[in-house]
Amino acid sequence: MFFVETLESEGLGNRSYLAGGPDAAVVVDPPRDIDRIIAAAARRGVRIAYVAETHVHNDYVTGGLELARVTGARYLVPAGADVSFARTPVSDGATVTVDEGLTLRAIATPGHTPHHTSYALTEDGRGVAAFTGGSLLIGTVGRPDLVEPRLTEQLARAQHASAHRLAAELDDEVPVLPTHGFGSFCSSAQAEGDATTIGKERETNDALTLDVDRFVARTLAGLDDVPAYYAHMGPANAAGPAPVDLTPPERADAEEIASRLAAGEWVVDLRSRTAFAGGHVAGSFNFEGEGKLATYLAWLIPWGKPVTLLADTPEQIAAAQRELARVGIDRPAAAATGDPAAWVREGERLASFPRARFTDLADVRRRGDTVVVLDVRRDSERAGGFIEGSLHIPIHQLHGRMSEVPDGVVWVHCAGGMRAAIAASLLDATGRDVVAVDDGFDAAADAGLSLTSG
Repeated sequence: MFFVETLESEGLGNRSYLAGGPDAAVVVDPPRDIDRIIAAAARRGVRIAYVAETHVHNDYVTGGLELARVTGARYLVPAGADVSFARTPVSDGATVTVDEGLTLRAIATPGHTPHHTSYALTEDGRGVAAFTGGSLLIGTVGRPDLVEPRLTEQLARAQHASAHRLAAELDDEVPVLPTHGFGSFCSSAQAEGDATTIGKERETNDALTLDVDRFVARTLAGLDDVPAYYAHMGPANAAGPAPVDLTPPERADAEEIASRLAAGEWVVDLRSRTAFAGGHVAGSFNFEGEGKLATYLAWLIPWGKPVTLLADTPEQIAAAQRELARVGIDRPAAAATGDPAAWVREGERLASFPRARFTDLADVRRRGDTVVVLDVRRDSERAGGFIEGSLHIPIHQLHGRMSEVPDGVVWVHCAGGMRAAIAASLLDATGRDVVAVDDGFDAAADAGLSLTSG
C-alpha cells in the first residue's frame, strides 16, 4: 500500500512530498532543512531510495543534494537542467521503481522553466499521484517569467501545452500535488483551495479551459514583481548548496546590538507587530516570525548583509534561523531574547510608535489634519482600489525610495497589517513619525475613506 506525506514550508508557500511503500520512498522537491524529511521517513520506517527535483528552484535553496548524500539515495534531476554536481539525469518517460509495485515516471512539462519535469506515481499500473512542481498548480500554473524575460511568452505557451499533456495522460481522479502555489511568488496566482485532482483542474484551471492565446495573455497580464532574492536561488541550486548549519547563533548583549546597528547591519525584531510598536530598539526592523519572514526579509535586505535576530524566546530564534536558511540567509551574526529593555544600553530608552485602524485615519482626515497616507501593497492589489490621495510604494521598493515619502506624519497601510508594520519599522528607523494601520483594507471603505479604482 502506498503513502504520500506532505511537508509544508508555510513561510515560503511551498510543499515537499515523501511518497512510497512499506520499505522505500522517494522525496520530491525537498527543503534545505532535510532533518524534517529524515525524521518523517524514520517515523514510517522507510528507506529514502530516491530524491527527485522537478526543476532548479528559483524561490528557495534545495536540500536535495545533501539529502541524497546523507541517505545514499539516487538524486533525480531533469536532464536539461544545467547543474554543476553529479546526479542521475532524468529524461521524459524515464521510470524508476520506488518499491514493489510502485513506479515513478518522468513527464516533461516545460513552462515554469525550460527543463521542468513532473512525476507520475503509479501503483500496479494505476496512477495514484502527480507531483507537478511548478507546472499544474491548484487553479493556476507556475509563473513563466523567472528564467529569462525574452523566454516568458514562449514558456507561457509551453506551460499551456504541459498542462494539457498532464490532463491527457492522467486519469481524472489522480491527485495533483504541486510544490508551489500556497503563498509562493513562484505561482502565477495563489492556490484556490488546499487539494485538487486532474479532473477538477480540467474543469477550472485557465490552462485547461482557455485557448492558448487567451491563456498566455491572461497569465502575462497577471504577473507581479519578482522577489529580489530569487536572483540568488537558481545559481545556488545549480552549483549545489552547502549543507545547512542550524547551530544557535552567538548571544548579543546591548553593547553588541548597538555596535551592529552603528555598523549598518540589520537588527531584525521577530516579535509581534503589536509588541514591536509598543517598544523596540531604535533602528531595528520588525519582521514578524509568524508572518512571511523569509520572503519579505530576503526580498528587502541587501544580499549578504549580516543579520542579528531579536525575539521573545530561543525557540523563536531557532524557527526563524531555520526558515531563513531555506532562502540562503545563513548563520545569523548574533541573537538576543527575553526582555527588550535588556537590548538597549543603560540610560537609553526603547523607541515606539502608535498603531491605528482605518476609522482613526478617517477621523484624522475629517479634522483636516495633514498626513501622508502610504500604501505599501503590490501593484496588483492597488489596482483593485486605493485611498484617494495616498502615495503608493510597494513594500519591497520602500527601502530604496524613502526620499519620495513627503514630510509629515506617515500613516502606512497594507492589506492586513503585517507589511504595514515592516514599512513602519523601516521609516521609524530613519527618524520619521509613523502610524502603523493594523487593519484589513476592506475596513477602509466602511470607515468612510474615499476610494479610487486603479
